[in-house]
Amino acid sequence: MLTIRPANPGDLPAIVDFQIDMARESEDVTLDRPTLTEGVQAVLSGNAPAEYWIAESEDRPVGMLMTVPEWSDWRNGIVLWIHSVYVLPQERRRKIFTALYEHLLGRVEQSENLVGLRLYVDKRNEPAQRVYESLGMTREHYHLYEWMKDG
Repeated sequence: MLTIRPANPGDLPAIVDFQIDMARESEDVTLDRPTLTEGVQAVLSGNAPAEYWIAESEDRPVGMLMTVPEWSDWRNGIVLWIHSVYVLPQERRRKIFTALYEHLLGRVEQSENLVGLRLYVDKRNEPAQRVYESLGMTREHYHLYEWMKDG
């Protein structure tokens, strides 16, 4: 049976491992474990404006995602950005992300303050794009631009 729950401090090692695997797999990026561990700890301790959600099967994490709130003045509410999606390779095609997504969708639909869900995906990650579209998400007209401080 699959359970969706908020992450807790005991999930730190699994989240760090998931993030390292996800970055390597999706963008061929090697993350610095100590920096990542501090970043995950900031979320888990409530010092960063984000939440991790864990998909758990047989009392072990099999997938996760992080949400980050963004205020929308146009909608007078909060849009949850979905980040850091990861499902263990052996658990894929078992609707783990679907369960995580539907959990968030239910939260948005029942909330007066939450108004939507958004995510970004690497333009080369076509399998993920197909999953998102199958769940009713639409590709919008925005382009993502970024600037990141080195190191």
